Amino acid sequence: MIRPDVDPSAPEDEQPVIGLIGMGEMGKMYARLLDKAGWKKIHVCDLPSRFEELKEAYKDVKSVVVHRDGHGVSRVSDFIVYSVEAEFIGNVVKEYGPSTKVGAIVAGQTSVKAPEKIAFEKYLPDDVHIVSVHSLHGPTVSAIGQPLVLIQHRAPNSALNLVESILRPFKSRYVYLSYEEHDLVTANTQAVTHAAFLSMGTAWQCSSGYPWERGIYVGGIETVKVNIMLRIYANKWHVYAGLAILNPSAKVMIDQYAKSVTELFKLMLLGEGDELRRRVKEAGERVFGSRSGGKRKPILLEEGILDRFSLRPTTNGNGNGSTTNGTSKPPANSHLALLAMVDCWSALSINPYAHLLIAATPLFRLWIGVAEYLFSSPSSSPSSPSALDASLDASLSNNSFRSDDLEFVVAARGWSQCVSFGNFELYRERFEGTKKFFEGRFGEADKLGSEMIKYIMENSKEADA
Repeated sequence: MIRPDVDPSAPEDEQPVIGLIGMGEMGKMYARLLDKAGWKKIHVCDLPSRFEELKEAYKDVKSVVVHRDGHGVSRVSDFIVYSVEAEFIGNVVKEYGPSTKVGAIVAGQTSVKAPEKIAFEKYLPDDVHIVSVHSLHGPTVSAIGQPLVLIQHRAPNSALNLVESILRPFKSRYVYLSYEEHDLVTANTQAVTHAAFLSMGTAWQCSSGYPWERGIYVGGIETVKVNIMLRIYANKWHVYAGLAILNPSAKVMIDQYAKSVTELFKLMLLGEGDELRRRVKEAGERVFGSRSGGKRKPILLEEGILDRFSLRPTTNGNGNGSTTNGTSKPPANSHLALLAMVDCWSALSINPYAHLLIAATPLFRLWIGVAEYLFSSPSSSPSSPSALDASLDASLSNNSFRSDDLEFVVAARGWSQCVSFGNFELYRERFEGTKKFFEGRFGEADKLGSEMIKYIMENSKEADA
């Protein structure tokens, strides 16, 4: 019997056998962190065709035992993590679940829990426990301080306590949710956020120009948009496809986001300034109103801080922050992507700050940060409009961004339709088509984007308070 409070300093014969089924990037991260922590019995597998490759990779890691398939892992492990794409979790659990050791604890590391829940309840024996997990960060991001969701679905407290003990060396922040709560939160913090940036990339691709080289998407908020868009497209398509297509809550949110984009753009086209301002400001009050009053530290701090992370130099050499078009600040534009996000949150009665507290990802924190800055920044002088008023004025009177906004509307609706169709192949084609346009710029963007995220995360720790 494994003690629930066991730690890596315990003798090897008192430690749990930890099983990892699926050795993609997240599986490898778990193996690395568990080994580093001092756990001595880590059993892993991937596709049978990768058996020899994995044996070679871990031949010098004494704590790791490589199996040909999940049957070997399941028969010996006290705690098993399925690090498998949500699209395939059903088939994998159907194959290896019946071999699970009596009394073992089983978890899934899938980013969408609805298919995982169905698979576990259908194929796992009744005499095993289910305490699922999800590290809400990528494999290249430090786990320290990041949210780690724990779902005590079918298990006594002792099983949950053992999982907590096994994963405690990660130094992540535990978040306790149900399967359904997990998918609602990740739909907002991940899926719809990704959809917004995917739509930006597709729109700029269709406009046939790199946004940071056109002189109108430079500095401030635009730096966040460009860097995060490029970071997303630098990854593999399947990282995002399952999050959107397999999560019922994500489909609802992405559909509403596309509706918000379309309806706001129609008001801009028709010149319905009064209705546009009423709708946007009412949405902003519902989302940000309770967070006003200066009692909390803004996530974004000052917009000018972001200029140092621009893909194109944004200072004039003397530190005054002059942008590449010679003005003291980037030209105002509609910020349709941000207006629509706040309108979407408002329409669905979502409080993004609640999700920020529960399970914030670095990208979601930045996304709220730029929206918060746009909606909450005051006017700098009686004769100067606030950032939001400048955006609304530009959306009605400045045609410089109108064609890009049109492309964004088409892109947002296209991504929403792709998700609603549930077509992974169509998703892949859309993603890789846009990715090809931007490849060659990913290295530069990854470096600057990482520096930007690190700086903002380190300097906005009070924002959740």
